[in-house]
Amino acid sequence: MQETQLSIKNSVARGARLATFAITGMVLGHTTFAADAWPTKPIKVIVPYTPGGSTDTVSRVVFEKVAQSLGQPIIIENKPGANSTLGVGVAARSAPDGYTFVSVLAAYSANMSLYSKLSYKPSDLVPVAEMAELPLFLFSSKKLPVKTVGELVDYGKKHPDTLTFGSSGVGSSAHLTGERLAMESKVKMTHIPYNGSAPILPALISGEVSVAFDPLLVPMPHVKSGKINVLAVASAKRWPGEPNIPTMEESGFPGFVMSSWTGLLAPAGTPAPVVDRMAKEIAAATRSPDVAKKLTDLGFVPVGGTSEDFRKLIERDISRYGQIVKAGKITLD
Repeated sequence: MQETQLSIKNSVARGARLATFAITGMVLGHTTFAADAWPTKPIKVIVPYTPGGSTDTVSRVVFEKVAQSLGQPIIIENKPGANSTLGVGVAARSAPDGYTFVSVLAAYSANMSLYSKLSYKPSDLVPVAEMAELPLFLFSSKKLPVKTVGELVDYGKKHPDTLTFGSSGVGSSAHLTGERLAMESKVKMTHIPYNGSAPILPALISGEVSVAFDPLLVPMPHVKSGKINVLAVASAKRWPGEPNIPTMEESGFPGFVMSSWTGLLAPAGTPAPVVDRMAKEIAAATRSPDVAKKLTDLGFVPVGGTSEDFRKLIERDISRYGQIVKAGKITLD
């Protein structure tokens, strides 16, 4: 699944340009698990995408704070390729000693259906914690005479085979969300995949595509300037910063919650106390005012939570995305 490209300010932007970036923590104390201390050396977090994307951004913001608490550097190592499966595979084969983790998007769940064969299976990795949710908003071209989801559906039924939707690539969250809308509305929408999310905005402005599901940050200023419209958000609740935008559920699609997310995994066999401690550190980081503000400003919802919470989310999305992939006969093989 393609990464959503985001503009990152100040130090985050400078750090994101580095393929490997060490977040240096201040030594605040000595933490022990049973008889053994953890961590006693730097921790590596693999990001299976290029620098500057949503997973990379969240990881750098969150783990800068976690490193300060743990008293050890946390190294962000970018290993992009094969729709994130390359980096995830490396993590799955790493020693389960508590010093290697991998940050993933919802693509991790979707890939279980998009590929007939992977170099790893879910049991090779243990969920640590969800870090943030990334709501997807439904934007439309001004060339399309609609301002609500209901009007979009009506237009599509009155003008068959005319609607298109853009995404950041085949198998991306935006692609699968668009496919679900087409399926549930019973309106044919032709998918136009792009190489990442950057080309989507100009395509919407020009009318090259009718609609697109995309995060809020980049398109919203163009909604304010009147160049495109926003119809709904595919999350369970309205976005606090834009309370006038209805949810997809409020727009006539019950259960239509398709936000993406970022979270942390560890190799299977990683000691449970380490997994639990890291989950607590992530939760504390996402609750801290400075981290929460950074994430919210970038269009994310800070989450945190337990390993079990994250496991349930992953399994839910494996099923959810699997149904869409099967119905749409979508593959990345």
